[in-house]
Amino acid sequence: MNILTTALPDVLIIEPQVFGDERGFFVETWQQERYAEAGIGPEFVQDNLAYSRQGVLRGLHLQNPYAQGKLVQVLQGEVFDVAVDVRRGSPSFGRWHGCLLSGENKRQFWVPAGFAHGYLVTGEDALFNYKCTDAYHPETQFSVRWDDPAIGIDWPLKGDPILSDADRAALPLAEITPERLPVFDPAAHS
Repeated sequence: MNILTTALPDVLIIEPQVFGDERGFFVETWQQERYAEAGIGPEFVQDNLAYSRQGVLRGLHLQNPYAQGKLVQVLQGEVFDVAVDVRRGSPSFGRWHGCLLSGENKRQFWVPAGFAHGYLVTGEDALFNYKCTDAYHPETQFSVRWDDPAIGIDWPLKGDPILSDADRAALPLAEITPERLPVFDPAAHS
């Protein structure tokens, strides 16, 4: 597998090795030892699968406490996937990185715990799979506004996105009380 670093610390793009011929393809999507060596993990406790149609925007989601690291990939279709650093005290606080994930490119995106995560379905539809380092705790989940001008995500939109009520009501990052946000741990980055 090929690991691509991004401008955000610990946010990675993974290009797994794909073996294909006229019959189809095979790709290893997770192998604990190899991914741990790349800094991905530490341990996954929940897998999720979501289907969405074109124009659906999900995010920017996080939960705190019980922050989730997410290893995401698209099995079918295409999305523009985004991670935003929302860790209090982080040198990259409020910065984002986005990448195109598709069933065709088979890339994976590692979104570490403490980052808000969201995606826009840019293809006809998308089957989106992700592994999480903590279980879903709905009482601690919240959203950062997807179009927060202070963050400035350059979503590849064609018209208005399709949003959930919760995402439509999300606050800009500056209006979220600091206590709700995860704390940056410099010791984890030394």
